[in-house]
Amino acid sequence: MSPYNTKKITIHRSFQPEDLKTPLKLSKTEDENELIVEQSLYAKKFVLRVDRERCKGCGICKDICHREAREAIKLKPVPTENGEKMRPPTIDVDHEKCDYCGMCDVLCPFGAIKVTINGEHIIPVVEKESFPQLIRDIKVDLEKCETGCIKCAEACPLGIIKVDPTKPLVEIDVDACPCCRLCEVACPTEAISVRKFINGVIRINHDKCPKDCHDCFDVCPVNAMSIGDDGKVYVDETFCIYCGACLNVCPEEGALELYRTSIHHTEVKSGAWNRCLEKLTSTLGVTKELKAKGLEKAKESVQKRIP
Repeated sequence: MSPYNTKKITIHRSFQPEDLKTPLKLSKTEDENELIVEQSLYAKKFVLRVDRERCKGCGICKDICHREAREAIKLKPVPTENGEKMRPPTIDVDHEKCDYCGMCDVLCPFGAIKVTINGEHIIPVVEKESFPQLIRDIKVDLEKCETGCIKCAEACPLGIIKVDPTKPLVEIDVDACPCCRLCEVACPTEAISVRKFINGVIRINHDKCPKDCHDCFDVCPVNAMSIGDDGKVYVDETFCIYCGACLNVCPEEGALELYRTSIHHTEVKSGAWNRCLEKLTSTLGVTKELKAKGLEKAKESVQKRIP
């Protein structure tokens, strides 16, 4: 059962601008495939687009949105019928509250959110050097690839790997890759190496899980969960990307615990990023990062003194 109408719904709100900074038009268009919010000024048109197929309802965008007090981004549960598998929540963006900063664009593990300005993919917080970019460290050694081997493509839970069966050619949609490492493990020749960009810890407290509940298993986007012979859900942290989709549907508080410990990203010096990192990990996570940066600076200083 789809939570959307098959016909697109567009909401427009017009203004009588008093100055050049006042929006001339705000709009929101939504269907089962995508969500688009727009803001038009005199010289600029801002667009935020959410790809519904790529979005897995992890909620990281909601967690880091700096306009959380105004609830610019919300998670909406998707209703299910009796016997139907749990479905991940969908995100909703308030077209009157979003300021198109691009934080959600940067941190979406699945590349489901894109911000454009006048048709160009521009991320304001990155342009202003107040936000880093995720480092999706994915390497493919084509010399090790075997012609005709498609195991990496078969293992990818998101279908973002394309393989040419006639020659050693592997194409990965890096922007949409959450770095679960399933392709790396499936490759028989060790031609693929993947480094996770989010690290953490996840625990399932089976004594608190409702009987026969498999909601977390149903929504895991990377097949990192399995059901044991005892009917309970287990997590393989080799593949878990710590996105939080499972946490959003868990019906019992305390049954599932998830902690992010670090995020692999480009270098940046920004209080805005530190605040965001604290939301995603913890105060301890920020402290560890700042300490690591301090040690790196000390190392560089020593190396400069060595002739």
